[in-house]
Amino acid sequence: MVSRQFSIFVMMGIACAVIDIGVMQLLIWAGMYYLVATTVGFATGLIANFLLHTHITFSKSYSHGALMRFMAVVLLNYVLTLLTVSLFHMWLNMTLLGKLLSLPLVAVNGFLLSKHWVYR
Repeated sequence: MVSRQFSIFVMMGIACAVIDIGVMQLLIWAGMYYLVATTVGFATGLIANFLLHTHITFSKSYSHGALMRFMAVVLLNYVLTLLTVSLFHMWLNMTLLGKLLSLPLVAVNGFLLSKHWVYR
């Protein structure tokens, strides 16, 4: 059964994706170069993700250590995403399927590492 905390984790992740994409789109519409807008949107979503998970999902106070561990999890999940996408691209020429299948993998990995390591 899916825990309440995992459900909140997923909802916060979706909210951060909306923030990321929304900021990117607003900046593009305002005339910003698309790669800069994409970077600013990603950074904004990442900051929101850390703050929402810290204060809402795991009900913790800010700490530099948690931020560093959080960034390590982000890097690990990025590598897992690239690996999954690359494997599905090589094996089946289905990049999108690899990306879609990576989402639950990184969600579960991110939740477990956050619960048991980042916010210990």
